[in-house]
Amino acid sequence: MVAEWKKPPIPSLVVGYAMIFDGMSAVHAGKRVSEFHQLNSTEIWREACRHIEIAESTQTITGLLAPQMPVSLVLVRRVDSIHGCLETVGVGHADAEAATLAAARTDCSAAEMDRLLHWTRQGRIFHRACQSDEELLVLIPSGTEGDVLVGPLGNADSAAGLLILVAQPGVEFSPWHESLLQSLLDPFSVALENDRRLREKEAMRAAAEADKRSLLKRLGRTDLGETIVGTNSGLRGVMERSELVARSNVHVLILGETGTGKEVVARLIHARSERRDGPFLRVNCGAIPPELIDSQLFGHEKGSFTGAVETHQGWFERADGGTLLLDEVGELPLAAQVRLLRILQDGWLERVGGHQAIHVDVRIVAATHRDLATMVTQGKFREDLWYRIAVFPILLPPLRERREDIAELAQHFAERAATRFVLPLALPTPEDIHLLTSYAWPGNIRELASVIDRAAILGNGKRLEIATALGPGIPQPKEPAGTGEAAPAPLFGSTFASLDEAMKKHIESALMLTRGRIEGRRGAAVLLKINPHTLRARMRKLKIQWDKYRPDD
Repeated sequence: MVAEWKKPPIPSLVVGYAMIFDGMSAVHAGKRVSEFHQLNSTEIWREACRHIEIAESTQTITGLLAPQMPVSLVLVRRVDSIHGCLETVGVGHADAEAATLAAARTDCSAAEMDRLLHWTRQGRIFHRACQSDEELLVLIPSGTEGDVLVGPLGNADSAAGLLILVAQPGVEFSPWHESLLQSLLDPFSVALENDRRLREKEAMRAAAEADKRSLLKRLGRTDLGETIVGTNSGLRGVMERSELVARSNVHVLILGETGTGKEVVARLIHARSERRDGPFLRVNCGAIPPELIDSQLFGHEKGSFTGAVETHQGWFERADGGTLLLDEVGELPLAAQVRLLRILQDGWLERVGGHQAIHVDVRIVAATHRDLATMVTQGKFREDLWYRIAVFPILLPPLRERREDIAELAQHFAERAATRFVLPLALPTPEDIHLLTSYAWPGNIRELASVIDRAAILGNGKRLEIATALGPGIPQPKEPAGTGEAAPAPLFGSTFASLDEAMKKHIESALMLTRGRIEGRRGAAVLLKINPHTLRARMRKLKIQWDKYRPDD
């Protein structure tokens, strides 16, 4: 072993190896060192980039290092500053000790995490045999014996993790081993970043699948395919225009009252377009707080504002290559309309706090129940944005203007309710259809679906209690004298129930179904989707006696 060591000016994977070839000429040793450098640096980078998961990269690179270094274990630890911990995500050894360390997690206090992040930003190497800094021992998993080298992974702005080399028993790392560790940090940083992106995509995929299963369960469906009722009757014109515009790539504006099915038509346009394999995302512009609209739509960079602990992709970036439905686009504030206009013009955006322009390829389908033309004249909506999104407008008629579709819609929702609530199938009778067509439907199709769901629950699978579900203010059909047909009932009249009367009737129906139970999984509060304390307060106000719905002992 060489008595004196001089630190080389440029770290590499083989710096100093010429000093261990005793009896070899300087030229011969230099040639061997050069060959070793070319072989191992290339292989290490290849193994760091070829594997998707960091665990595979760590194991294969350890196999390349072990013949040249006195390494017992190679560990990669991920820094989780949000949850305040270090987690071992890659282990380069196959013995029992490595298996134990593979699942190791070290919880850090706020002070320890601050010191750790400060150390990573400095980019220094920690050598346990040469340093007595007890505060940095949190870097090493508990139970790790022997000499240890630790280097930070990531960059000065973002601490991603740590690379830890554990020496063989009884062996201490030399200074040139520190140089070797330094040269390993870049390939391991790339491997850890690849692993982070994989975990992020898997988490997003799992969340999307969970949302899909939850949605299908709520809707009583087996898939997300939309069933559009009225394509050959009340919606024939809408379907023709949708099919026509779907083949192009122009932006679409869907106009219609709340509950008319604007999202269904938007999904149809996406499914018929060349973007069908890309994402379809819906964002309700009216549900986003004004101070978060830019961040949600266009994304933000880490540290751009208080609480921005990591970089966030906005809706436009996530919809790249697909279709983005901007529901209630008329609710966007003027400042956000300016940024939206730029994306529609040239496809470029900048994240909040960012300085780099990002190009996205997104088709916009805007939807609103507002009169945007009037809002333009009032200065509440930008005229240039109006011209951009209204290239191809589609007007959805309200349900009261397509009453010929009510019977088919009612049957469709009755079938869905039977599946959703696990009830025997009960279809609407002619009398039920007469009641449904006599109603004004201010909530349109969404309200009709709710009424059928309520009627199915009240009928308990034996029938649809349409009259009860509609409320006491809807008149019942009468048989006129000498005829077998029901006379048309007036739509509104002096007998129309007040809101309190309708609410009282609805709560009483729920109490009847739940046999007077208010709280719990089978209580009226769950059925009505209301807090039990709020329900009791309304019952007191409406003078509803819950105990009379309890069965006699």
